[in-house]
Amino acid sequence: MEMLHHPYCTKSAAALDFVNNSGVEVKIIDLTKLKFTHDFVLGLCKIMGVKPLELIRTNEKIFVQNFEGKNLTDDEWIDAIIHYPTLLQRPIFIDDSKAVFGRPPEKIFELPSIKKG
Repeated sequence: MEMLHHPYCTKSAAALDFVNNSGVEVKIIDLTKLKFTHDFVLGLCKIMGVKPLELIRTNEKIFVQNFEGKNLTDDEWIDAIIHYPTLLQRPIFIDDSKAVFGRPPEKIFELPSIKKG
């Protein structure tokens, strides 16, 4: 399993602590160092079953200043995430065939490869 993690995000840090205390092994992917591509974001949408807009943190300053109230296409929202990676919701846990937002962290147990307890 992989965790898309932002080291300066309190929600992401809390999810990482939860995972570490649960004994679940994850590969940490630092979102501050990841170069997003269109295919990556689109693939994430597909395995999460969400539209690109649902991946976006609408309370981020960048969103409020640049995108609030705009009606963009899915491709335009993907481009926004590529250009402004801090817009991506976090943390996100990715399994082979499914991904979930890590809020609350217990949502990792929705992934097929993770067994609760």
